[in-house]
Order: sequence, then C-alpha cells, then structure tokens
Amino acid sequence: MKTLDTNDWLMLNSIIYKIYTIEDEKEMRTLFLEQLKMLIDFDAADFYLAADDREFGLENPVSYNCDGVSGEYDELDYSRGILYGGKSMVYRETDIIDDEKRKESEYYQKVYKPNNWHYSMQIVLAKDKQFLGLATLYRSIGKDNFEYDDIFFVDMLRDHLSFRLSKERQMRLNNPHKWTIVGAAEEFQLTKREEMVLQCIMEGKSKEEICDQLVISINTFKKHSLNIYRKLGVNNRVQLFKKILEKE
Repeated sequence: MKTLDTNDWLMLNSIIYKIYTIEDEKEMRTLFLEQLKMLIDFDAADFYLAADDREFGLENPVSYNCDGVSGEYDELDYSRGILYGGKSMVYRETDIIDDEKRKESEYYQKVYKPNNWHYSMQIVLAKDKQFLGLATLYRSIGKDNFEYDDIFFVDMLRDHLSFRLSKERQMRLNNPHKWTIVGAAEEFQLTKREEMVLQCIMEGKSKEEICDQLVISINTFKKHSLNIYRKLGVNNRVQLFKKILEKE
C-alpha cells in the first residue's frame, strides 16, 4: 500500500475541503476532477449524477478533456449491476471483466475506441443504499492500467463525495423549484461577468461591495444588472430573488 508523503496529504486535504465548501455542486465536481489529476495520471474523465426522476440513469455530467459521452450508452454498460447496487466502491474495469471481452463489447466500441481510451477506473458513489453518481477516469490506448495505489487515493475521497451528493440530492428533492446560479446563467444565457454579478447579488451584497469585489465601476455594475434583469424578465432585486429562489 502506498505511503503518503506531505504533498499527497496536502492535496487530499485540499480536495476534501473543496468537496464541502464549494457552494455550486457542479463546480465542485469539475474542480474535483481537475485536482484529482494532480494525484493520479489520467487523460480524460467524466462525472455524472444519478437521475432524480427514474430508478436507473445518469444525467448532468461534467467532464475533463472529453465531452462526457459515456452516459449516453449507459444501457450498454457491462457494470450496470454494480452501479445501481447502492454501494460506494472504486474499481478498475479490468477487475470486473476480462480485458479481451471488454474490447469486443458494444460499449467499448462506442465509448472507448472513438476516444482512443483503453483502461478506466470507476468511482461509484452511494449512501444509505441510494446510488448517487459515477465518476470515470480514462487512460489512452498505449498507457498502463491504473494501479492499486490509484484506487487507494480515490478510496479516501469517495465517502466525502457520497456525503456531499447525498445532501445535494435531498435539497433537490425537497426544493425542486430553486435555481443554482450556474443553472440560471446557463438557462438565461448570462455572460460569465453577469453570472459573477448575479452571484454577488444573491449573496446580499450591496452595489458598492460588488464593485469592490469585482473591481468594476458603478456604471458597469448598473449595466450588468440591467442585462440580468432583462434576460430574466424582472425589474428589481425583489423580483430577481423570487425568480431564482422559487424558479418561477
């Protein structure tokens, strides 16, 4: 088993801290993949959530260096029984199926081969027998398989991820009519700067505080605010809060 050095511990602690403190769950998953790359060698990755509206299914992917296509072929995945079994685990795909059989499968031909991937490691996330999500790390053809040391690293993070995703799922189910800032920005086609202004507004900051934080003038703030109001179809902050919090 790998002995962790100081840098390993610092990176693991940084990842765990971000799992719990980054407010937007989608941003958290994106940064998780980016930081994990500093601990483990992989060429691409995707991270899906379990579908809320059906028993089996994947949705809402984030990805690293790929388009997150694996969820489109979920029904062909030979590991479906493990994914939806309600238990968190980390494994290499070669641990559950012979490598030659993998290469002959339709799933391999449609997901792995077009992307020049061969080996992969999967992180199945679950809590209280509820499947919550799946992250998959891919290595390109010609590279060696993942090692047990790689599994050891990720195994130290999976329970933290499962806990965070469980809380997020509970909030979605209890309050399905609430936008996230990122979700509202995507839905109403806000620019990145407008999204940052919206985030500050939703945090209750004054226009002076927002200008100081974003290093913009009052006139620039007013311009961004008016664009946000126009795109969301509201006239003031009260209507804006109602729009975001109640997803009208």
